[in-house]
Amino acid sequence: MISKAGAAQHGEPEDLPRISTGSEGLDDILGGGFDANRMYLYEGRPGTGKTTIALQFLLKGVRDGERVLYISLSETKRELDLVAKRHGWSLVGVDIFELVPPETTLDPDRELTVFHPAEMELSETTGLVFKEVERINPTRVVLDSLSELRLLAQNPLRYRRQVLALKHFFTHRRCTVVLLDDLSSSQDDVQLHSIAHGVVMLEQLAIDYGSERRRLRVIKMRGMKFRGGFHDFNIEAGGLRIFPRLVAAEHHKSFSGELTPSGNAELDQLLGGGLERGTNALLIGAAGVGKSSVALTYATAAAERGERAAFFAFDEGRGTVEARARTLGLPLEEYVESGLIRFQQIDPAELSPGEFAANVRKSVEIDNARVVVIDSLNGYLAAMPDERFLILQMHELLTYLGQQGVLTILVLAQHGLVGPMDTPLDISYLSDAVVMLRYFEMGGTVRRALSVVKKRSGHHEHTIREFRLGSAGIKLGPPLRDFSGIFSGNPQYTGKATPEGSAG
Repeated sequence: MISKAGAAQHGEPEDLPRISTGSEGLDDILGGGFDANRMYLYEGRPGTGKTTIALQFLLKGVRDGERVLYISLSETKRELDLVAKRHGWSLVGVDIFELVPPETTLDPDRELTVFHPAEMELSETTGLVFKEVERINPTRVVLDSLSELRLLAQNPLRYRRQVLALKHFFTHRRCTVVLLDDLSSSQDDVQLHSIAHGVVMLEQLAIDYGSERRRLRVIKMRGMKFRGGFHDFNIEAGGLRIFPRLVAAEHHKSFSGELTPSGNAELDQLLGGGLERGTNALLIGAAGVGKSSVALTYATAAAERGERAAFFAFDEGRGTVEARARTLGLPLEEYVESGLIRFQQIDPAELSPGEFAANVRKSVEIDNARVVVIDSLNGYLAAMPDERFLILQMHELLTYLGQQGVLTILVLAQHGLVGPMDTPLDISYLSDAVVMLRYFEMGGTVRRALSVVKKRSGHHEHTIREFRLGSAGIKLGPPLRDFSGIFSGNPQYTGKATPEGSAG
């Protein structure tokens, strides 16, 4: 182990400066960027975005006034210009060195020569790379791609030696190098991982329905702390948009845990005065029973107080939600137009969970939303490949929102309308409060009932109340004391007189 004094004697700085990767998301994952003057590896199948993020790395250097070099063994300058053009970039300031391996030239004399060993082709190629680097003297270099060197080497030992030669060459230069590898070899190149200072893997996943999903993972970063796991990303005009995995423990904010009114005095009374900031409430019930209406009540009540709210709709369009709000006498359109309520319609077939979490964070941290509505978890479930990951991601998201002092309203539709109900996802244990809404049949009519079945903080009523939806919003009736079995969908009336509507 080399001491600090020994490191100084060897010419090594005690703490290497960080340089940006050109991607804000990757910089966040790495805690600031790359260590300067080291060699890194981007690996992934064709189409995962390696060339794009490598160009971002070089263009960041150009913006900082650095000399940068792109060494291409597989793509022509014209192809790189096209990639840049589609992202709205200019490659002015980027030195591009097109290097065609000798074996791909169409020189008949060379092809017919008896002495045409792979060793000569490989050493000639790397020799040209060394000369160009010495001529340009760049501070950032991208080499695209190692698969061409692997083909020239013809065997793993010669290939490893050549990559080590590249590493030793760049070690004596003040230069940060990014190598690209398209994983054309049949086996994972673990030897290459040991040579590189850091390795970033990019993946593209095909799902059964909807657009493909892309994600990346930092496999190693020598001597650097980074956020592990998979991080979703999109390839958009302007480069890779990376969504770092949400870790709730990294986000803490002081706030007052005061009660948040719903705008409906009867509902607040049922909830023991209201829901506290920094908590979440699950509204669970059959489709159409009124869950979204209750959620809308909370969003518009926040806007009436001058606070901002965010409404994420997975199941319904903006027009449908606004029409429902009008029938309840809620001025949703007015608040959406004024910006107090941010309404975003989500297509779960096109949106990755990482991007959704990033949208929620934007609403909270940039738009300062104090109430967040997710309608519904059924649509969010459709965006997930595995229910296990939904629970884990939802736990992180709810913990983050709670630590930000946000009131979160979750909507979950059960299967069925009356009678026994099936819940597609049990998330009630993550919820601070659970409000159950049910249809029940009595006297030849379909009625609605509501009850708070769980609330971790503070007192709440344990009664079941009938409610109705009308132009004046939600109207709650007195407790249904003369009924039993309401939540089973088959109530029995135990009173003496004929039951009438109690929420009139």
